[in-house]
Amino acid sequence: MTQKRSERLTPLELEIMNILWETGAANVHAVQEQLERELAYTTVQTMLNILHRKGKVKRVLKDRAYMYKPAVTRPQFVSRHLGELVDRLFGGSAESLVMSLVETKHLTAAKLARLHKLLEEAEEKRDENT
Repeated sequence: MTQKRSERLTPLELEIMNILWETGAANVHAVQEQLERELAYTTVQTMLNILHRKGKVKRVLKDRAYMYKPAVTRPQFVSRHLGELVDRLFGGSAESLVMSLVETKHLTAAKLARLHKLLEEAEEKRDENT
């Protein structure tokens, strides 16, 4: 399933989403203060309005200013986009993604060992719940 262009986030939109995932809810001024670059208030407001139109944030009017909060959690967002990446670049094979990370040295032996431990712990929890 390919995403519509409007569903994809620009780097600035993603930066704003990261701020909202960290803060939970914020007005335009609070987001503007946390951005790594200086942007005009109206630019940040426009970006938040775009994210609202895309369905990525919700907004509520509070004291004459909108409060924005994520409409989707970070794990939901990552899962959807990672799934799309695996489908598009690796034919749906998560194993191919991991192998690519190993081959390009993004995934070291130490990180692989840590992942293995996490998988074992997840399996143990799954077994306890069944």
